[in-house]
Parts: sequence; structure tokens; C-alpha cells
Amino acid sequence: MVLYIIGLDTSGYTTSLAVTGEKGIALLDERKLLDVKPGEKGLRQSEALFQHLQNIPLLIKKAGDIIPLKRTVAVAASVKPRPVEGSYMPVFRVGENFGTSFANLLNVPFYPTTHQEGHIWAALYSMGLNEDFPGRFLALHLSGGTTELLEVSRKGVSLEIEKMGGTSDLPLGQFIDRVGVKMGLSFPCGPYLEKLARDSQDPVEIPVSVQGSQVSYSGPLTRAERLLEEGSRMEDLARGVEISAARSLVLVIKNILERTGLDRVVITGGVASNQYIKKYLQDNLRDSAPNLFFTPGELAGDNGVGVAFYGWKRFNLKNN
Repeated sequence: MVLYIIGLDTSGYTTSLAVTGEKGIALLDERKLLDVKPGEKGLRQSEALFQHLQNIPLLIKKAGDIIPLKRTVAVAASVKPRPVEGSYMPVFRVGENFGTSFANLLNVPFYPTTHQEGHIWAALYSMGLNEDFPGRFLALHLSGGTTELLEVSRKGVSLEIEKMGGTSDLPLGQFIDRVGVKMGLSFPCGPYLEKLARDSQDPVEIPVSVQGSQVSYSGPLTRAERLLEEGSRMEDLARGVEISAARSLVLVIKNILERTGLDRVVITGGVASNQYIKKYLQDNLRDSAPNLFFTPGELAGDNGVGVAFYGWKRFNLKNN
């Protein structure tokens, strides 16, 4: 009889539910993007929370139509953005409350984790459940609300995370979205900006601002907005944004690798699925980071798979 572990993630822009079997393989990966009105730069927490409350029951019903949920042996959910004191966003209370209620109803354990750890576990899951992956590595978390470089020490089912660097102002995802909204692109703008950039003929120059382990995107954003107002071709501006982003990431990653002595890098988060940025990093980090791993596109963005995988590992630790 197959047993199931459920993972829930209710982030800023996606409602996610995933289910793994007893071998840790994802059997179900359901997601629903939150609706953002055209021209808006994002959602208020209250708006996002309301949509999660509508979406979670739909995803649970969809899961129940496919698998017998009464065979669930554990539930995991991201309960806050990051594993640091004071980290809080109201949207994560939805996944936490549904998760704990479902676990209590079935009399099974509930395993809390964080959104950031879910991204890292999704990356490790995508490596093929490779238990030989080193216990210490640099993780780059790139998403709409986060640009952080993290030293991760993996100890069994625990991840000890220390922030080593990141943005001093805007996350990279917000830089891309704000330029995209100015262009009239739908939010979130990353995929649309990437598509525009493919038709670039003469990329514009957008500055890079990196100091040690910190990167700033407010200056590049101001420059990009000015170029757009001056009539720059949108395709060339889009590629200029990608080039500026990629160059800044290479510089800050190299600085941190030199400081820490690490040579293994895991890159995750929705922005990490941009193919130009990915190739630029691969080409320019060959010597500094010979062990460079990108989370596959389908698991790079917000999802419940990493959370469910974490729940599976916790359940196995308890029962083996």
C-alpha cells in the first residue's frame, strides 16, 4: 500500500501542493499562480492571502481526485519566508493552518519548514536524491522577493543556513518586474522580458553595482527606466537588463567563493530559470565554481515539491 506525504507552500504569488510517495518521488505537483491586475506591480499581502484561501481547497480536492488522501502519513508546510528570527509574511499562515488542520484531522505528524528551505530541498531533490552531495555549499536564492547568497551546511534532514551576501536594496526579481511593468508586460514579467530579449539586436548598456558580497539594483533600475523614457528599443533594453543582472551575479558569487573557499554552488528560485542568465553564469563561473548546479526550470520557481521532500525525509528519520 502506497503511503503519501503532502507539502504545502503559500508564497507571495503561487499556491502550491505536492505529494510524494514513501520512496520520496513526487507523485503530484500542483500550482496555481495568484492573479495580478494588469499594470500592477504586485499584490498586497491581504489580497494574496485571500486568493490562497480560495486556491488551497481546490488543490486539495484535485489531489483527492487522484490519490487516496486518507493514506497520508505526514504533512509539511512552509510557515515563514526564511529560517531566521523575525521572518514573517501573513500569506504563509494559510499553508500552515491548512497543513496543521489536515494533519490533526488524520492524526499524522506536521513538519514546519520555510519557503527558502523548500527551494533548497527542491534543488537537492532534483539532483536525483543524491545522498553523496556535499554537506557544505553556496546557495543562490533568486526569486521575486529574494536575492541572497547562503552558505548551507547539510546535516541529515537539517539545513544550517548563514547569509553571506545578497542585495542591499531591490531583489533581482523586483528589478526585472519593475522594468517589465514600465514596458507594459504582464506581471510577473520575467518570462515576457526574457522572450523580448531574444529579439535584441543591439543591447543597451546598464551599469552593474557590486561591492564585496552586496549587489544593488536600484541604480540599474533608474538607468533602465530612463533609457525606456528616452525611446530605447524594448528588446534591446530587455537584453541589457539580463546582461546587467548576470554580470552582477557573477561578480558577487566570485567574491563570496574567494572568501569562503567553497567551490560548489546551487542556484534556485524562479529568476534562475532565465536561460540567458543561466548560460552567462555557466560560461563565467567555470573556473571559480567547477561544481555549479541549476535547479531545473520546473522546480526552480515556487513549488511544494521541496517541502514535501523535506516532509518525507523527516518522516523517514522518525520511522527508520
